Amino acid sequence: MNKILNEMSSFIVMDILDKAKEMERKGIDVIHLEVGEPDFDVSENVSKSVIQAYAEHRTHYTSSLGDIELRKEIALLYKQEYNVEIKPEQILVTCGSSPAILFLMLMLCDNGSEVILSNPGYSCYKNFVLAAHAKPVYMPLYAEQGFQYNVEDIRQKITPNTAAIFINSPMNPTGAVLSEEFMKEVSTLGVPIISDEIYHGLVYEGKAHSILEYSDNAFVLNGFSKRFAMTGLRLGYLIAPMQYIPSLIKLQQNIMICAGSTAQRAGIAALRDRDDYTARTKKIYNERRLYMLDRLRSLGFDIPTAPQGAFYIFADAHKFTNDSLQFALDILENAHVGVTPGIDFGSRGEGYIRFSYANSIERIKEGLDRLEQYLSKLPKK
Repeated sequence: MNKILNEMSSFIVMDILDKAKEMERKGIDVIHLEVGEPDFDVSENVSKSVIQAYAEHRTHYTSSLGDIELRKEIALLYKQEYNVEIKPEQILVTCGSSPAILFLMLMLCDNGSEVILSNPGYSCYKNFVLAAHAKPVYMPLYAEQGFQYNVEDIRQKITPNTAAIFINSPMNPTGAVLSEEFMKEVSTLGVPIISDEIYHGLVYEGKAHSILEYSDNAFVLNGFSKRFAMTGLRLGYLIAPMQYIPSLIKLQQNIMICAGSTAQRAGIAALRDRDDYTARTKKIYNERRLYMLDRLRSLGFDIPTAPQGAFYIFADAHKFTNDSLQFALDILENAHVGVTPGIDFGSRGEGYIRFSYANSIERIKEGLDRLEQYLSKLPKK
């Protein structure tokens, strides 16, 4: 057994989801506020594109880089939304964004390499770093600073072994959007930046900037799961400087071969349909966001900074618990509501709970009603 596996953590939100699914199989109604999966269906044009792809027998391997038509649409997206010129040859289409993260770690890291991550931050980053036999180096984020990254804190973590710096905006779990000033500053540090932009398109306050607006020495992770509700189609992409593309192709050829051909056709339709679809879904998400913010605060959760993007609220639950995992399990067991413990996002997430508003307003209201009943029965601290 590879000893690295002993250093990896499980993806706790998926553990919670598995327990919730087990309860549902027993006939228990569980309200899902834990998982970051949109409740929307894909657009009608996306559905039609998949059916058409099968009808036209587009079920064979594509280029390992991906369908050229899809890569041209991705390049057009970055031109139109960020005024950034990207060649289709710089884009690697992947089976979701997770393989792209793995490829980057395998390519950039050697034994002893270090990768700077935020704490709290997306749960899985550290496990990809470990898979490459590299070392996660954590940069703390502070609630009183709106969970914003600080360039000076990052600078202090850089050593000769630093292989990359991960940034994520809008951020999971906090919903924070990184400022243009920060993006400019972090791009000058002389270390490759990996910018996870999977929640772009889902911003309610301010504007999300791509790292490619400020640096060519950067990698962008993005995909179709969040903005386009295409979670099960498993479609993502990586934008990289040209000198890295031969190595990335080699990894893709050997590990994945290519992304699914029919999913790639769906991606083309999603990008061509994006303005109407995004406008509609973003409006609904924002209504849920505002409702959940008010309701959670009324229940006693502290939320000093409202999330600006994504579809999560990272709520301070120290009033109720110092053990977020047990608290989440108790809520699931007694209130039949799934929530994500903050410890899933690092040590600085302990005492927090992440609530997802990627569910209908009716289910969110009922879930928070159940949570209110549960909290009313807790002994006073």
